Amino acid sequence: MPRQFFRRRTILFSGLLVLIVSYCAVTLVTSRWLAPERFDLTTDGLYTLSPGTRQIIDNAHRPLWLTLYFSQHATRDLPQLRSYEQRVNEMLQEMVARSHGRIHLQVVDPVPYSDEEASAEGNGLTPVSGGSNGERIFFGLVGTTRPSSADAASDMAADTPSDTHGKFVDRTLAISFFNQLRETFLEYDIAKLLYQLSEPEKPRIGVITYLPVMGDPAQGTQPWTVMRQLQQLFDVEMLDQDKLKHIDKNIQVLLLIHPKNLSIDAQYALDQYVLGGGHLAVFVDPFAESDPAPLVEDATSATNNHSSNLPRLFADWGVAYSPDQVVLDRARALQIELAGANLAHPAMLGLGAQELNRDDVVTASLQRVNVSTAGHFDLLPNVSTRLVPLMQSSADAEVVPTQRVIDASSNPANLLQSYQPQNQNYVIAARLRGPFVSAFPELAKRPDHLASSPPNAEIILVADTDLLTDRLWVETQTFLAQPMLSAFANNGDFITNLVDNLSGTSALLSIRSRYSSQRPFTRVLALQRIADRKFLQKKQELESELADTKQRLDELQPAKGARDASTSTEQKHEIEQFLQRELEISKELRDVQHQFNAEIDALGTRLKVINIVLLPILITVFGLLYGWRRTRRNRRQRA
Repeated sequence: MPRQFFRRRTILFSGLLVLIVSYCAVTLVTSRWLAPERFDLTTDGLYTLSPGTRQIIDNAHRPLWLTLYFSQHATRDLPQLRSYEQRVNEMLQEMVARSHGRIHLQVVDPVPYSDEEASAEGNGLTPVSGGSNGERIFFGLVGTTRPSSADAASDMAADTPSDTHGKFVDRTLAISFFNQLRETFLEYDIAKLLYQLSEPEKPRIGVITYLPVMGDPAQGTQPWTVMRQLQQLFDVEMLDQDKLKHIDKNIQVLLLIHPKNLSIDAQYALDQYVLGGGHLAVFVDPFAESDPAPLVEDATSATNNHSSNLPRLFADWGVAYSPDQVVLDRARALQIELAGANLAHPAMLGLGAQELNRDDVVTASLQRVNVSTAGHFDLLPNVSTRLVPLMQSSADAEVVPTQRVIDASSNPANLLQSYQPQNQNYVIAARLRGPFVSAFPELAKRPDHLASSPPNAEIILVADTDLLTDRLWVETQTFLAQPMLSAFANNGDFITNLVDNLSGTSALLSIRSRYSSQRPFTRVLALQRIADRKFLQKKQELESELADTKQRLDELQPAKGARDASTSTEQKHEIEQFLQRELEISKELRDVQHQFNAEIDALGTRLKVINIVLLPILITVFGLLYGWRRTRRNRRQRA
């Protein structure tokens, strides 16, 4: 019996040792050579990369190096910012894990007066004040296609042949600061940086326009500021609408500004460009104030030669638009100076945060966009396309004939006469999402004709061209005898964001805003709302009783010419009653607050009991039951 016991114990200890060694070996192998298996159990899938992001990472043309700068020491007293840094870091780690070694990440703490701080500033990161001991806080991401000196030796062999032959130009891009207000677009911002780093050249965009957006060298006028900004970021190519018969597929974004009298060939070229997956942004206007042609009004209709439209393509895309209507909005009217007087112009609108789509990456970070004599879009009945607003009027808007706005140009106040708000938010700019079909079925026999678009095709529509002009968003100021541009609206940012968004791949366009990681305590908030209602009710009761008491005192005082003892006693009695009631209501308010705090404390206690006591007990009981059943089964087998 003892020999059998020792033999069994030896086998058990040997098995336990084998299990420990096997576990350590498997852990070492999986952590070193195998990608860890990840499970995202969050409600909104915060840590699950969208298909578009995975596609961008999988199609990266060359190795990328990312450096996350975060001031650890300066933020030791800022737990909310440190929590968001963890969120950013985890998102980056998820992308690194997906890249299978093509993306490298390092986290750097740029302490004051260090080389890391100089590197952060040199790469374009923007520090903010407010750190511990007055230190500046860096919280940004720098991406580069060139490895750091520490990584160069180890990663030289991993570089692609195209890198060594110089086909790709080394690039460095940065996210200057991770603003927590843009957390819902965190994945998009990082994916866009990765996409731009992996692309070898500037995106190529085309511009078709009747307006003098590029200025006139003969007259010494410069290009519009918005075009100069686009030229810094993109390869801009002007296309002649009179000779347009085909649009190169290499043009990643096409801006069609103020289309007038487009030929059938040009419209067919636009049709096929969209169906082929091209990214088109259309700017039309019921009255383009920057149109250089002399104003001529059509006596047979309300149309003027400063208006623009795409009737055939709009009808095919299911878009309702009329160049004979202008949106007025007295609630968003801009103040202008006319004949020495300041007045509100209801056809010139300053669209603020409430009128801009906060869930779209193009407009989410904008504060104000100014438009003038803008039209509006809607969908035709029974269409398959969808209209997602980017900018819209307030509900205090109305639509008037374009001619009325033209007639009131010398006195815009006339537009407010007989003003009738229609309680509708008119869409001034929007995304139009397909799929689309060709507007030229009669040309189906042409070679390479496309009959329909991909299902994820989309077009951006803007019912105003004046927002592109300098006068609505930028002014020139002089600083040290040098002219400098100062922006007072975000029109330029809107156009840059628009082109930047469209110039990405369909994968980048498919990345939508995500939920914030800051999840509210819905149960606690519900208790807060109940308590607020109770407080509000008690406050209203107290104010009502106070008003009644004051009225009663006012009635008592003039009742007699002199203040005799009875009046004084009555007043004192009234005041004592009021003070007593005030004390009672104050006590009730405190009781409500105490009850509210008690409910929250009870909720917290229940959660602690569940997490700290109940769950461990359940796990322990389950383990004991499992062990007991296994022991019984072994005994039965021996018997």
